[in-house]
Parts: sequence; structure tokens; C-alpha cells
Amino acid sequence: MSDQANPKPRLSDLKIDPASRGKDRGSRRTPIIAVVGLTVIAAIAVVIVTRSAPIKVAVASARPAPAAGTQTVLNASGYVTPRRRATVAAKITGRVTEVLVDEGMVVEQGQVLARLDDSDARRRHEAIRAERDVSRAAIEELEVNLADARRTLRRTLDLFNDGVASQQDLDSATAAADALEARLMVARRSLDSAEAQLAVAAQDLENYVIRAPFAGIAVSKDAQPGEMVSPVSAGGGFTRTGISTIVDMESLEIEVDVNESYIARVSPGQPADAVLDAYPEWRIPTTVRTIIPTADRQKATVKVRLTFDELDPKILPDMGIKVAFLELADEEHGERPRAQSTIPVAAVRKNGSQAVVFVVDGEIVERRAVTLGRELGGEVEVVAGVAPGERLVVENLDDLSDGQRVQVAS
Repeated sequence: MSDQANPKPRLSDLKIDPASRGKDRGSRRTPIIAVVGLTVIAAIAVVIVTRSAPIKVAVASARPAPAAGTQTVLNASGYVTPRRRATVAAKITGRVTEVLVDEGMVVEQGQVLARLDDSDARRRHEAIRAERDVSRAAIEELEVNLADARRTLRRTLDLFNDGVASQQDLDSATAAADALEARLMVARRSLDSAEAQLAVAAQDLENYVIRAPFAGIAVSKDAQPGEMVSPVSAGGGFTRTGISTIVDMESLEIEVDVNESYIARVSPGQPADAVLDAYPEWRIPTTVRTIIPTADRQKATVKVRLTFDELDPKILPDMGIKVAFLELADEEHGERPRAQSTIPVAAVRKNGSQAVVFVVDGEIVERRAVTLGRELGGEVEVVAGVAPGERLVVENLDDLSDGQRVQVAS
């Protein structure tokens, strides 16, 4: 009886009821599904909000392409420099007594610019000239004596032939004439030496006069009367080394530094347009004169010099200037496709072989495929796809998509 009232547990009694199992699983799955659904909805909402919120972008306008027949292949900046520029100095050390030049004065070749104290040199010149005059007078005296000795020799020879004069008399007359000829020759050599010394003294005297080496304009006045000048720097800051700086305005040219990566785009005789910083609206036609055959290893640049096709008084030395090197149409290989505009390189995104840009139209960007031409420094030609004046996004292109709202940064 007791065994029936308290039955022993059996292993089969430990089974889980299938009905209760399904009920519990469903109760646990319901909150998981709800969480996943809310997450997806939130992500979609974030995408919608993000897509609808405008993105700040920087833009640049497409510029018109250069005129037909010429293309700008490279831009560079530099300065106006003269080929002939000289700081005129004295050949000797001396004290300035007179300065005859001032800034802005037009000077001719050989014009006297200044004079130095030449009192000592003038005295030396006068002394040597006096010695020359003495040598010249001595020659005149010897010539008279020689003429008399030759007459005596002829008379003695006649008397000797007549048997009146002895051989000794003839020998004495001959020796006297020969001696005077020798003394006359020495006197003439002395006169030549005196003339040479006089020429040296005259040149020394001329060295105290400073003249313009060529015609031009004086751009600086570097010495005043009373100062000491010297061809070398002597005496520290108390000795000047120049009188005035002269510039030949007919030799003005342009000197620019071109990055060695782009020097292949420049060649002698190539046309270029120059714009002075002082006159930004004035385009000056120029031509490449020469490419200096060496590079600056510190700056990785090569110097290029250009000449002005026509000089103007407004062009002054050391003015800042910008140069656009031009390339004419290639007649041998046919004219290149005409470019519509030029845009910054930063506005182009490459998708494989296809180039695209993002054009700003109001608050929306339009993804547009373009056909590109040559790259010109920081810009690139657009043959088709972008018209001049259209605004293009120039940064964060990977974050943009067609039709996206944007806000142009001020």
C-alpha cells in the first residue's frame, strides 16, 4: 500500500513536454526580432536623415579655354632682370672729389660719372713729361754734333787722299762720328722709354676719372665727395667699392624658375604671355631666349630667360612678373580637339578609365562624365562635359553621389 501511494520516479518521467517547448521558444524569439527590426529601422532613418542633410563642399568655377591657336602649357613666376647691369667702380683706391651722376639720370657710354683726387698722379705725369722733353732736346743736340762730325770726317778723308792728313787724323774723325751715332741711338731709345712712361702716367691719371661703361640709366648713387673708394673691400665699412649702378634698359628680360619636372614643356623660341604684378591687366608678348643648362638641386628648378617682344618705359628692373608659356597648334600631327574649358585637377575623380566631376546646380550635385585633355600644372583641359562658368566640387569627392544635397562653403 505504501509503495502504491508513493511511486518511485522513473527516467521516462524526465522528458520535456513538446507543447511547453514550443511555447517557451516563441516567447524568447519575439524580443530578438523586435530588436533587429528596430535596428534596421533606425539605420534606414539615419541614412535618410544623412542623405537629406546637406554636405558642406568647396567649389571652383570652370574657366574658358585659351583662344584657338595657342594653349597655355605652363605657368611660372619670376622677375624682370637686365642682361647688362654694372656697379661702376674705380680701378684704384682714392678719395672722391666730385660725383656727377644721380639716381634716374640717363648716361651715355664714356660719360664722366665721378672724379678722384689726382694731385699726386698729375705731379708724376708732369715729371715724366719733363724727362721726355729733356730726352728730346738731347737728341736734337746729338743730331747737330753728329752732322758736324760727319762734315769733319769728309774733310779729313779728302785731306788724307791728298796726302795732307795722316791715317791717325782719319781714324780720329771716323771714331768721333761713330761715337756720336751710338750716343744718338741711345738717346732715341731713352726717348722711346720716356714716351712709354708718359703713356703709363697718362693712363694712371685717367684712372682717377670714372666713366660709364655703356649707355643706360643710373639706378643708384653709392658714393659722395670726400669718401674713399677702392676696387676691393678695404678698410671695413669706411671704404666704398662702387660709385653708381648703371642699367642698360634696352637689355631688360625675364628670369623665371621652372620646376625641373616641367622643363620639357619649354624650348627656345617658344612664345609666352607675361603679366607684371604692377599691371595685372596688361599682357606682354615675350619669347623664350634661353634655358640655362643647369638645375638648382636645392629647389629642383631650372632658370629660363625670356625677352620682351617690345620694351616699354613702364617695365622696370626687379619687377615681379608671371609668365604663361604658350604652345601653338601642331600642324604636323593635326590640331588637337578644341578644349571647352579648364578646371582644377582636384575636381576630377577617376573611375577606372572614366573621369567624372560633380557639378553644383543650386543645392544639388550632378555626377557627370567628362572628356579630358592635357594637364596644365594644377589645371586640366575639358574637351567635353563642362562649360565655362559651371561650379565644380573640388574636395571630398568620394563622399558624394549623384543628386545629393550640398551647401557651398563660404
